[in-house]
Amino acid sequence: MARWIILTGAILLLVGAVLNYAPWLLNWFGKLPGDIRIDSDDRKIFIPLTSMLIVSFVLTILFNLFRR
Repeated sequence: MARWIILTGAILLLVGAVLNYAPWLLNWFGKLPGDIRIDSDDRKIFIPLTSMLIVSFVLTILFNLFRR
């Protein structure tokens, strides 16, 4: 259990550092084909379908690799 918490913290630290020092590396995220963006005068709706599918796929692969 402690190993998972340390690993999660390290990953969050790495993502935070990338977002802080090199935000252009993740500029594409949320702008993929399949992400739904509806802008009207008084509302903005964003549904990141493709982005969340990619996140789910990557996390599934990583969890299966670390589980074995």
